[in-house]
Amino acid sequence: MSLVWMLLAFAGCDGKKSAEMPPSPMQAASVAWATKDWPVTRGGVGLTGRVHDRVLRRPEVEWSFSVKGAVCSEATVGQGVIVFGDDEGVIHALEIQTRKERWRVETKDAVEATPAISSGRVFAGSNDGSFRALDLTSGNVLWQIKGGEKFPTGAVVVRGVDGDQVLVNGYDGVSRCLRAADGSQVWALETGDYINGSPALLDNGMVVFGGCDSVIRGVSLKDGSTMHQQKTDAQVIRSVAGWKNTVYAVNYANQLVATDLTGDKPLWVFENDGNQFLTSPAVDEENVYAGSRDKHLHAVDRVTGKPLWKFQTGGRVESAPLVFDDAVVFGSGDGRLYAVDKKDGHEIWRLDLGEGLSNAPAFASGRIVIGGGQGTLFVIREGGSP
Repeated sequence: MSLVWMLLAFAGCDGKKSAEMPPSPMQAASVAWATKDWPVTRGGVGLTGRVHDRVLRRPEVEWSFSVKGAVCSEATVGQGVIVFGDDEGVIHALEIQTRKERWRVETKDAVEATPAISSGRVFAGSNDGSFRALDLTSGNVLWQIKGGEKFPTGAVVVRGVDGDQVLVNGYDGVSRCLRAADGSQVWALETGDYINGSPALLDNGMVVFGGCDSVIRGVSLKDGSTMHQQKTDAQVIRSVAGWKNTVYAVNYANQLVATDLTGDKPLWVFENDGNQFLTSPAVDEENVYAGSRDKHLHAVDRVTGKPLWKFQTGGRVESAPLVFDDAVVFGSGDGRLYAVDKKDGHEIWRLDLGEGLSNAPAFASGRIVIGGGQGTLFVIREGGSP
């Protein structure tokens, strides 16, 4: 695939090891895991939530960090730091090695948008209508732009022909491509309605996203021109997921939709008996997974849309799932983190965290990271013997 379409490669931890401070368990275990970092929402690229590792078998909370407000963004992990936002309007950066806060940046409204970590910088939107580039070491604001509305969606960093670029969607209905160096605009596409989801990249190079105009769009990464678009039955309310050249999305008509955008109609539509889907879809080689207001995680066949199984929890499932090689992991409003088997949906384990879990979990170097509704960020590792 051309570098124009690829995400940046993220690697390693910044800084040197101290003689007084040995590597943290998260760093020491990293050699055993294929997924070293989680620097972009949903894992980046197609926003599929796909993790190329096997799931933890005996999960336990290794450490946690408490903030004043509810954690309301997915966490990202990269270059030795965990970054996330809260509903008090604060962007937090935690050092993995010391487990302490490196810095915090206060904005003027809630930070729902998942921060992106790349090349020593953090790119983060806020509901105060500003999108910022921050220095990963100090938290200093390097540049910021002002939108016409809030920035509730996670940014995606790509490599363009003239340097690194940042793709970000706003509630003002504008999809933007910015130069990472200074925030200057490469292109902007006005859709005319709210956009609630992050942009995904397909294998054919299209940038895809849905919006409250009920349209799923595929636009050119080069100049933002519309290549394909398809109308759905209702507003597209979350980030889409792209697998090869197929787009998967949920909408307000209680539908999970698959489309390649080339025709007038979706490839298939799965309707959820009057219950709204609440999460971005997760996708793997066989299936698509989405959580619902009906307190279930649903699995459907990726090619046909045929329902395969569903797993019931004690609360609404608003936490977008992660798909491991052998399991699906997601949170529930009942305060529990679940792992279920991909093939038939039987429960592998559950971990009671005591806070409603509406954020997507992240995964890096053998640790699951997820924030709760009462202000706790949990770092979960493989535990000892049963």
